[in-house]
Amino acid sequence: MAKKEKLNNGDWRKATGKIDYCMTNDYMFRMVLQSNNTVLKGLISSMMHVALNDIENVEIVNPIELGKHIDDKDFILDVKVMLNDNTIINLEMQVTNYNNWTNRSLSYLCRAFDNVQKGEDYNSVIPVTHIGFLDYDLFPEELEFYSKYMLRNVKSGKIYNDKFTLCVLSLNQIKLATKEDKKWQIDEWARLFKATTWEELKMIAEKDQVYSEAANSIYLQNSDETVRAMCEARQEAIFHEQYVQKQLEELKELKEARDEAILNEQHMQKQLNEKDALIAKLQAELDNLK
Repeated sequence: MAKKEKLNNGDWRKATGKIDYCMTNDYMFRMVLQSNNTVLKGLISSMMHVALNDIENVEIVNPIELGKHIDDKDFILDVKVMLNDNTIINLEMQVTNYNNWTNRSLSYLCRAFDNVQKGEDYNSVIPVTHIGFLDYDLFPEELEFYSKYMLRNVKSGKIYNDKFTLCVLSLNQIKLATKEDKKWQIDEWARLFKATTWEELKMIAEKDQVYSEAANSIYLQNSDETVRAMCEARQEAIFHEQYVQKQLEELKELKEARDEAILNEQHMQKQLNEKDALIAKLQAELDNLK
């Protein structure tokens, strides 16, 4: 009941303590962006490096019905956005590493890129960008805060097609934000997504009106019982997925250890056989000398 009392005061500026469902919850992420166009516009401006004045309209073209059953296989939690009626952007929050992100993100991107209507020229294809907000490091051996990938010639580096782009924001690597990232306030968005207390969120909200709008939307969505139930369902599903993932990784490690032990045993057996053969040979030579 204490949680409800803190939220029922009607003003996010008075909320204290832990945020029950922050923006790394993919349902909360979607509902905040779907319910507040100002926040959506601000996020798109930063991530796409487009000045706010150059954004005429930004619209989510795959809105979801509040409380509707979630089936991740239907890709309903990715946010598909149309920018200025001429650019498609897919936004997705992901906190669990299933070791399939490169294939998954390409699948999303290719679905969006297949937007030429029957009878139209292929040059009419609308540019697409997929932006993944990952709460883990995609390539631990090559850490980067905000990375961009395009089709290029492997020898010359020439871009093959500039209408097909993948971007990844590593929420764990804010410290690696470049001057360009900071210029577009991408680091502030990452901090906002990662904020787990109202105190953290209020500090960020003071920096810009769009973050204040985001804080208010997070508050309102946390106050909605239907949204809370869906966020809880997503959180439980993620915890279960992470548990299963951990179990699979442990089983994989055990299998690798077992396979290595078997190989070692086979190698030792081979060495013993070779020694036995050598002993038998030497024994035969000794017998012949008698």
